[in-house]
Amino acid sequence: MFFVYILFCCDKRLYIGFSANLKRRLSEHQNGLSKSTKFRRPLKLIYYECYTNKADAKAREIFLKSGAGHEQLKHQHKRMFAEISYKHAFQNK
Repeated sequence: MFFVYILFCCDKRLYIGFSANLKRRLSEHQNGLSKSTKFRRPLKLIYYECYTNKADAKAREIFLKSGAGHEQLKHQHKRMFAEISYKHAFQNK
């Protein structure tokens, strides 16, 4: 299985990632072993998707990191973003 996941960071921004082992990858993030999130802890897993095909998962990660992907996330998770005070999702609107 392959996972695309979203972390909410202490800087109130999102981190979107991809992994074949979600549990291990989250542990790496939480323990400061990822350069991308080392100084953005604590982190909270707020969403993940599971895929059986690696290429599909990687393509989804790339899409979610794009402008269109961020727009989709804003609409799909509007209430959850409001609950966690993710202000970046609502800028320019």
